[in-house]
Amino acid sequence: MESPGSEPQGTRIAARTSMIDSIRVCTLAGMRIDKEELRAKITMPQYLRFAVRDAIKSRDVDGGDSHYAAACSAGAEAVEPAEAPLVVFINSKSGGRHGPDLKLRLQELMSQEQVFEISNVEPHEFVQYGLGCLEKFASLGDHCAKETREKLRIVVAGGDGTVGWVLGCLGELYKKGREPVPPTGIIPLGTGNDLSRSFGWGGSFPFNWKSAMKRTLDRATNGSVCRLDSWNVLVSMPAGKELKAPYSLKLTETRSLDQGLEVEGELPEKVSCYEGVFYNYYSVGMDAQVAYGFHHLRNEKPYLAQGPISNKFGNFHN
Repeated sequence: MESPGSEPQGTRIAARTSMIDSIRVCTLAGMRIDKEELRAKITMPQYLRFAVRDAIKSRDVDGGDSHYAAACSAGAEAVEPAEAPLVVFINSKSGGRHGPDLKLRLQELMSQEQVFEISNVEPHEFVQYGLGCLEKFASLGDHCAKETREKLRIVVAGGDGTVGWVLGCLGELYKKGREPVPPTGIIPLGTGNDLSRSFGWGGSFPFNWKSAMKRTLDRATNGSVCRLDSWNVLVSMPAGKELKAPYSLKLTETRSLDQGLEVEGELPEKVSCYEGVFYNYYSVGMDAQVAYGFHHLRNEKPYLAQGPISNKFGNFHN
């Protein structure tokens, strides 16, 4: 899956697109994937991992320069890029008790520097500084950084909200002419998982998840890519009112409202605007109210949201 692009309502997602693909994926489920072979396939060279990590930490694309200089001294031109480099964003709040354990499992299968806890490293920080670091090295003639940037794919472990957040941030690459946009796969950790279900990544977290993670990461490296429709949404409300918005909506500048609008009551002089991107569907009805209520319930009473099953009961009660 990719974020919104320059083509109308365009996005890509790795998914099963035919019966042949479905058979191939089912066959893969019965195959044994070697852990070390997978690790070698998806893990970036150390100097790039450390450079990306430090660039994000310092919030500066130059933050990883020391690792690049050391690699050049040691003969960076001889370093080969990973065959299919991956980066994973994980929302440990999703999936109840599975989140923290899943993070450890993913770090075992690749490297710690390629697994980002979304509460510590936000997607836009990775896009701005992490990818920016790779692009800078590539502009200096580093073929390994160039191929890593071009081949990179993203996996999101979380619910629909987390996936939408990541896709929205990746969409900024199109606007700034920083293509290619990495295709994105999903590990379903949420309650509904509509995006994951719709594109063949599963509707719930797998029971045998430890072994399933190897298959998921392997599939993310070679899965077929298709497009996903996306829309931009702008929400306006009277300035000064606080809105506890989900991650997918970001506060933009306060604007003056067109006083020529014909509405009942007195118009506010200025409005606050929240901007975001949505996928699959957008609702202002009952299901939106339930989802919004659950968003606040999970923040205020996390002990009531300890897993997908209990979350569904909580949504029903809400």
